Amino acid sequence: MKLLFCGTPEFALPTLRRLHRDGHELVAVITQPDRPRGRGLKPGPPPLKVAATELGLRVEQPEKLRGGPGRELLDRFHPEAVIIVGYGEIIPADLLGPEGSGPHYGWINLHASLLPKYRGAAPVQWALICGEKTTGVTTIRLDEGLDTGPILLQADEPIREDDTALTLGERLAERGAALMAETLRRLAAGDLIPRPQDHSQATKAPLLKKEHGRLDWSLTAVELYNRIRGLLPWPGAYTGFRGKPLHLWWGKPVETFTPSSSRAEPRGGAEGPPGAVPAFTPSPPEGPAPGMLLVEKPALYVACGRGTWLRLEELQPADRKRLRATDFINGLHVRSGERFESAI
Repeated sequence: MKLLFCGTPEFALPTLRRLHRDGHELVAVITQPDRPRGRGLKPGPPPLKVAATELGLRVEQPEKLRGGPGRELLDRFHPEAVIIVGYGEIIPADLLGPEGSGPHYGWINLHASLLPKYRGAAPVQWALICGEKTTGVTTIRLDEGLDTGPILLQADEPIREDDTALTLGERLAERGAALMAETLRRLAAGDLIPRPQDHSQATKAPLLKKEHGRLDWSLTAVELYNRIRGLLPWPGAYTGFRGKPLHLWWGKPVETFTPSSSRAEPRGGAEGPPGAVPAFTPSPPEGPAPGMLLVEKPALYVACGRGTWLRLEELQPADRKRLRATDFINGLHVRSGERFESAI
């Protein structure tokens, strides 16, 4: 099939490589312009440009598709379909056009959720934050709405208990590549009938902002754990400690336990099988206030909502490197009874 491929992030790379390997005619790859990146803010290419160049593909980087550039690309290349994977711009309605006026197979989008759930820019992250057990990938034919077009194919993917947005995103990218390949095969064979989404079941996955990373210690430990793993790598989970920001890289819920002057291991605690998340037993109402720290060397715990506890494993104080909990305790002389500050 003769294809234009539009995309930008790492998530798009497996699909590009799969379609190239399958022998499709990728007449051009359209991606965002080079942007300032890294500490030096020097202009750098988006990941898809690097991959396309390695494959010897033509790369186009219009500032916007709307207002002429998109129509010019369609008229120049005459693709049978346009593939969209995380391009970073809503395709204007005039390019989609009435049925029969654009590419024969239309504009086909790969989305990292089981639509209509998690429409928007951050479906992987919000599925984790919301505590979903299963997600997946969907191919749709674009229409004028945001991820509202008719569904072509879908594939489920279980969410593991130790998944982060990075690990889950990598698996969904590979799963999505296979799904897009199957979608094109079946479209060409003429045996794929689009089906409308049930808009009454739609949920949103808006673009993440810095403030989404601020932790509210009145949430339960499970809810906070889901936020930590869903917010990796950006904006990350953070709180305040001694008047300064503190980044929390990792921590896991544990069952309630009775503190002691010596180390007290929570029941069914952190030494279980990798990825295991124990069930919870709420503490009494008179338990410690959310955000209070408990030092049980070498472990560090923080009290969360509804009497639950989070065992902190990796933290990063402002202007310092990432520290394991024991190094954080010793290096900053952390004491039981100190508090994390949600409002920093």
